[in-house]
Amino acid sequence: MREDNTYYVYILASKRNGTLYTGVTNDLIRRVGEHKTGTNDGFTKKYGVYRLVYFESMNDVRNAIAREKQIKKWLRKWKTELIESMNPDWKDLYDELFPGR
Repeated sequence: MREDNTYYVYILASKRNGTLYTGVTNDLIRRVGEHKTGTNDGFTKKYGVYRLVYFESMNDVRNAIAREKQIKKWLRKWKTELIESMNPDWKDLYDELFPGR
């Protein structure tokens, strides 16, 4: 395992207070881009869940996976509060973080 990697736990939404999806990746640009373009069949493509509304980064893949599993078990209310602690307007953070992509 490489020590210099950054891992991201992220939450996507279909719209404000819409359908949510929680995932983990080591390449946030690529992974969210895949969700946005519908590259992979699955939940996010089926329900139009592609807006990056929350993310956090960490250096240990095990911690990232554990955090993803923790968030997935949470009540929707807790997820909403987590999103709004970082992004009260539910903006698509992808556009702000990676303009022109």
